[in-house]
Amino acid sequence: MAMKIVASLREAISLCGLKSGMSISFHHHLRNGDYTLNRVMDEIAALGIRDLTLNASSLFDAHAPLREHIKNRVVRKINTDYMSAGLGRSISEGLMDESVEFRTHGGRPRDIALGITPIDVAFIAAPTADPAGNCSGKYGPSACGSLGYAFPDAMYAKKVVVITDNLVPYPLTDASIPEIYVDYVVPVDAIGDPRGIVSGTTKITRDPVGLVMAETAARVIRHSGLLKDGFSFQTGAGGATLAAAKFLKEIMLREKIRGSFASGGVTGYLVDMLNAGCFRALMDVQCFDLKAVESIRTNPAHHEISAMQYASPAAKSAVVDHLDVVLLGATEIDTDFNVNVHTDSAGCIMGGSGGHSDTAAGAKLSMIIAPLFRARLPIITGRVRCISTPGRDVDVVVTQRGVAVNPAKPDLALRLKDAGLPIVDIHELKQIAERITGVPAVPPEGGRVVARVLSRDGEPLDVIRQLTR
Repeated sequence: MAMKIVASLREAISLCGLKSGMSISFHHHLRNGDYTLNRVMDEIAALGIRDLTLNASSLFDAHAPLREHIKNRVVRKINTDYMSAGLGRSISEGLMDESVEFRTHGGRPRDIALGITPIDVAFIAAPTADPAGNCSGKYGPSACGSLGYAFPDAMYAKKVVVITDNLVPYPLTDASIPEIYVDYVVPVDAIGDPRGIVSGTTKITRDPVGLVMAETAARVIRHSGLLKDGFSFQTGAGGATLAAAKFLKEIMLREKIRGSFASGGVTGYLVDMLNAGCFRALMDVQCFDLKAVESIRTNPAHHEISAMQYASPAAKSAVVDHLDVVLLGATEIDTDFNVNVHTDSAGCIMGGSGGHSDTAAGAKLSMIIAPLFRARLPIITGRVRCISTPGRDVDVVVTQRGVAVNPAKPDLALRLKDAGLPIVDIHELKQIAERITGVPAVPPEGGRVVARVLSRDGEPLDVIRQLTR
C-alpha cells in the first residue's frame, strides 16, 4: 500500500509511462482556485513530452498558462466541456492547429466509458486522500465538495494519479473514489485555493428587470402542471435564476409542496431549500460555493453523484432524465429556440455547454431566463452564432417583456396563457429588442474551424470558426 506514495509529480508521471502522443485528463472542481493542472503540465513539459491530448472537464482563467504549452506543442488537442474567455479568446484567434472538441457534462463520461476518448493518465486533485488512494473532496484545507466529474476519469483511465494536500491514515472510510482505481498518490503542499470554486453569481439579483423575469419564471413553473409533491428541479448559479428559486421556494412553502430532489451544481441557495423542507434530497455533481461544501460534508440528505449518474446518455438512467424543471441562461437565443452558451455575439469562445444541453434534453420543462438585450445587443437573434442547445430541447424563454413558448408545446402555451402569463411570439420579442437596440451588424464568419460542438450523444451540433482580424 505504501508503494503507491511517490515523492513528486515528476516521478508519478514517469512511473505511469506517459509518452508523447498520449492523452491525459483533469477535473475542474477547484475551478479558478485550481493549482494542479498547471503544475502537472509544467512537469510534463520539463520531461520533454509532447503532442498530448488534454481531456479536461472544464478549463478556467486559472489555466491560462496552457497557452504556452500549446505554443510549444506539449498540448496538441483539447477535449473539454467548458472554456472561459481568457483561454477561449486565444483559441478563437487560432492558437491551436487542431480544433477543440466541446462535449457536455454528460457527453464527456459517455465518450470516456465507450472508449471514444480514451485516457492514458488521469490526474485527480483530491482535497483528502489516504496512502492507498481512497480520496474525497469533502475534507481538508482545500475541500471542494463533490468530485463527481472525476469519477469517469478514475474508472476508465489506464493509470490514475491522486494528488493531495491532506494525506490521512488508511483507511479513509468516507471516500468518493476508492483505492481500487488508483495507481499512485502524490502529497503536495497545496492543490488549490477553495475560495476559487465559486462559480457565477451566487447572490440573488436586486436588478428590477432580473426580479421581473424571476417572478415570471416561478409563475410559469407554478402553472405548468409540474409543481406538485415529488417535484424535481435544477437551477444554475445566476442572479435571476437564483431569484426564481427564491420565488419558487416561497410558493412551495406556502402551498406545502415537498419536492423529491434538486440537482446539478449545487449552491447555498439550494441547500437552504433542502433545509427548509422543499426537497427530500440534493443530488450533487459539483459544489458551486463553500456553503454547499459544508452541506455535503454534514447533511446525509445531500448526496454526491458521479458525472455518469448525473447526465451520461450511455448510463441505463441518469438524474437529468428525472428532472421536471430546469432553469438555464443564454448568451443568445434565436427564433428557432436554439441557444448559444459557447461564444459571445462576435463568435469568441467564452463558455460551453456544461450541463446545459444535458438538462434541457432530460427535463420535462426546460426554461431559459434572459433579458431582451445586454450591452445594447439583442439577445434574441435570427440565428445564434453557435448552437449549444438545440431548439428542440428548449420549451420556454422568459424575458422582461414576455414569455415565448416553443410552438412544439401548444398545450403548455395555452395553459400559461389561461393563467394570465404574458405569452408573446418569439419573433415579436426579437422585434421588440431590435426597436430598442437597433439591428446590430452581424460580424463576418471567420475562417478555419477552431472548435467543434458535440451533443451529449455525440451528434455534431455546430462549429466555431477563427475570428477575423
